[in-house]
Amino acid sequence: MDYGTASGLTCGVDEAGRGPLAGPVYAAAVILDPRRPLEGLADSKKLTEKARARLAPLIRERALSWAVARASVEEIDALNILQATLLAMRRAVEALTLRPDEVLIDGTHCPKLAFPVRAVVKGDSTVAAISAASILAKTSRDAEMLRLHGLYPQYGLDRHKGYPTVAHLTALREHGVIDIYRRSFAPVRDLLKQS
Repeated sequence: MDYGTASGLTCGVDEAGRGPLAGPVYAAAVILDPRRPLEGLADSKKLTEKARARLAPLIRERALSWAVARASVEEIDALNILQATLLAMRRAVEALTLRPDEVLIDGTHCPKLAFPVRAVVKGDSTVAAISAASILAKTSRDAEMLRLHGLYPQYGLDRHKGYPTVAHLTALREHGVIDIYRRSFAPVRDLLKQS
């Protein structure tokens, strides 16, 4: 796992929640301390929920700087999911307490930033700071989905976290579209047309 160079501050950025039908999209930005490496960093999707829950507070404690940001359901519907994701990423980087020398983004698209920025395909598996960002984004979004589940338990958000599972689509048809849903996403849009 690459920790970057000692000559500058490398910020890793990743998102969580591009595919779900409900809830905001989250992004995190992390500048790790190369002198305090973390064991077990990996793409958040390859880690268990228990491993992510163990690593998230360690990342917050040991990172030189970190921030989590989001783009709302309304912003997703107004901009599209890619642009809303890039907006959340930009917000996360701009909220850092330290100025990074380089920003590495997981994937193929980069937000417009005032810093040198580069996309790294599969960066969440190869760059430690991106892996850390992936974990913070995922655990933050999951916490929000659990909060929403407390308000709307009939949708089962605690289990599927807003992704379009069979159980979720069934609950959506049964209980209807509420304001936590992304109306621009096809399954939700199609349901709205039927009502």
